[in-house]
Amino acid sequence: MVKKVKILFTVALVLTIATFGAGLSGLGSGFLVSKAYADNRFNPIGSNVFVEVAKNQNPAVVHVSHKASKVKMRGGNRGGNRGGNRDGSRGRQGNPFGRQDRQGGQFNPFGNQFPEERRGPPSRGGMGSGFLIDETGYILTNHHVVEGADGITVGLDNKKEYDAKVIGVDPKTDIALLKIEPKEGDPKTFPFLKMGNSDSLQVGEWVMAIGNPFGLDHTVTVGVVSAKGRNIGAGPYDEFIQTDASINPGNSGGPLLNIDGEVIGINTAIISGNTGGNVGIGFATPINVAGKILDDLKEKGSVTRGWLGVMVQEITPELASTFGLEDNDGALVGNVIPNSPASLGGIKRGDVIVKFDNSDVKSMTKLPKLVAGTNPGSTVPVEVIRDGKNKKLDIKIDVLEEENVKTASLGKPLGVQTQDISPELAERLELDDVTGVLVSDVDPDSPAARSGIRRGDVILEINRKQVKNMDDYHALAGKKGASDTLLMLVKRGKTSIYIAVK
Repeated sequence: MVKKVKILFTVALVLTIATFGAGLSGLGSGFLVSKAYADNRFNPIGSNVFVEVAKNQNPAVVHVSHKASKVKMRGGNRGGNRGGNRDGSRGRQGNPFGRQDRQGGQFNPFGNQFPEERRGPPSRGGMGSGFLIDETGYILTNHHVVEGADGITVGLDNKKEYDAKVIGVDPKTDIALLKIEPKEGDPKTFPFLKMGNSDSLQVGEWVMAIGNPFGLDHTVTVGVVSAKGRNIGAGPYDEFIQTDASINPGNSGGPLLNIDGEVIGINTAIISGNTGGNVGIGFATPINVAGKILDDLKEKGSVTRGWLGVMVQEITPELASTFGLEDNDGALVGNVIPNSPASLGGIKRGDVIVKFDNSDVKSMTKLPKLVAGTNPGSTVPVEVIRDGKNKKLDIKIDVLEEENVKTASLGKPLGVQTQDISPELAERLELDDVTGVLVSDVDPDSPAARSGIRRGDVILEINRKQVKNMDDYHALAGKKGASDTLLMLVKRGKTSIYIAVK
């Protein structure tokens, strides 16, 4: 059982700043292994492939440290999805299309993503890793390594340290871009690593991690790709590479390399045991994710993403049966943001999005990445299933802005006590109107509780028929037998969700 999830970020209370002690000459154009060694890339045991990769790529790996005047409270796994997944309508946290979180079953390696600042004495600082990506001094690392920094120092393996400038950050993918400048007497170029293609990775392929775990600079570890496309509840764009190459606190921001010496990932998070160290399960952000946002970070300091404007949820077998779907593929639309691209383009609540811009939407988690990668202003074809029939729509994608984001949560709903909503009750609960019935209590052993109905929910529909008051509720809820399933539309907070209740 997973005990705790932990970010690879250490506070420099005991460890001193590590710098490196090897020369930089001859590496200004990036390095690829020779053909003689590359012939052994699929069976490197007994060869010197690992030795060559480590020797030649180490000079481009850097130590990142900083002092901070503010510290963000960061926790490990506190259960559920605290601060992990974010939706995307209009508000502070969010993804570009609107996502509703599943209750339970996920964990958040970043702790609370938008926590309050801790008041008290200033932090002594923190440390992590990074790597140079071109000869001019651009460096990739994790956002959480430099977040809250009051001055950043980058150490190279020639024992020289440089003040680094933050060029851009993207908290949603936990990526930051830094820049250092050569000092007087330095070579005109820095060593750097060549970025590979993480999409071509295969499970079982050999990989190498280089970084500064616990301040032990230029530590090299080797393992394989354990899995691809892992969704660990860190955010709307989760597609981590899982590896058993040993990575620990302080490795954050360092490179994960293939046997050709190319960067295929940025080491980001681990699952740790009681010791807080490596247990053979680590996660790296695919380098292709960073590559897609690199130009935005360089030019604007932030990332421009597409916005669709729907709240969606995963399709359970019960929902698939209720909606008459052949399988669980797609993303079920629980709500459509007014005046959003989805609303203007004709998407309706209850639609199942199965294709976006000619790409299949096999699951809810794939949609945010597709929408985010779409250029705002472009019109894309979207295919939905509505009332059992496929329908094609053309949607003009807008820009995801912070005001486009609204929080949303997802539960999964009979044994409930309900009541009519009076004007006074609506005002007290900050409801928009008095339509629907309020769930005032839920029997913990009831079908409703097992499906996720909660106190405070407002039931708006049952089996696609409107519930205006208690009379409607009793008439519709009483029509089904014990073996049947009720499809409920529930308003929870500022959004609405479908719940199938047996």
